Amino acid sequence: MAGPGNSRGFQGVFTPLRYWLLLPSWLVVGFFMVAPVLIMLVYSFLTKEFRGGVIWEFTLAAYDQFFLDRGLFGDEPPKIEWTYIGIFWRSVWQAGLATVLCLLIGFPTAYYIATRPPATRNIWVFLVTIPYWVNLLIRTVSMKFLIRDNGPINEWLLSAGLIAEPIHLINTPVAVQLGLFYSYLPFMVLPIYAAIERFDFSLCEAAADLYAGRWFALWHIIIPNVRPGIVAGCILVFIPSLGAFLAPDLLGGAKNFMIGSLIEEQFKGTAGNWPFGAAASMILLSVVLVVLFFNARNRATQTSGAGH
Repeated sequence: MAGPGNSRGFQGVFTPLRYWLLLPSWLVVGFFMVAPVLIMLVYSFLTKEFRGGVIWEFTLAAYDQFFLDRGLFGDEPPKIEWTYIGIFWRSVWQAGLATVLCLLIGFPTAYYIATRPPATRNIWVFLVTIPYWVNLLIRTVSMKFLIRDNGPINEWLLSAGLIAEPIHLINTPVAVQLGLFYSYLPFMVLPIYAAIERFDFSLCEAAADLYAGRWFALWHIIIPNVRPGIVAGCILVFIPSLGAFLAPDLLGGAKNFMIGSLIEEQFKGTAGNWPFGAAASMILLSVVLVVLFFNARNRATQTSGAGH
């Protein structure tokens, strides 16, 4: 019978096999993540073929097209291409706003769930995850049905006499924001809930004994201790919102294009521009990697500071 004394020795049995045990994970990550990214990177430096596809001639034309406008025939002095930069900025703004809204709603929700009796917590988590039983496309179309001019929300407001005419939401930035918020709110709730559930509330009781108020305990005790969950939730909302294309396409229309929609359009049919779509994808990926890098460095700094 193995006891605590020989647990370390038992773990050492698998030490020579640790790399082989990781081999399936390496193969999956390499084939389904690293290889597609490398293909996109190579395509971003190729030349667009007139009938679709690529010509294997390496160039920076796709990146040049994203940042600079050289005129219809490419012979004019370069100017900043505000169209694509504006689309990218709109994506960052919408993703950032969706993250803030999800945090404002998700933190109180997660706190409420984590402070329920253990017997009922699983029920609340179950209710939060129910929307993910349905495909994202169906959920987005349902949102479009709800907020359209003659949809249930406007019909109810009109019948209640709260508005004189329907509120136009479809094909507006507000509709896109509603779609992003609705799609990714659980990504904010669940990490924060996990962090709060592990939090030792006796710290708050000790603070109360020292005459600390509720808001003081929230800002100076609870939030600092559950910050990893908050950061994880913000990343899980911001990154998919940044590259989203279903909500902008179905709820926002052509005037509310986001970078994900722009990339999707470049790979449609024979009229697309594969190198430009790949270049836009790499630019988006670079921003995501920068966000993840700063988060990893911040966590490493906090860990080393705690160690000292």
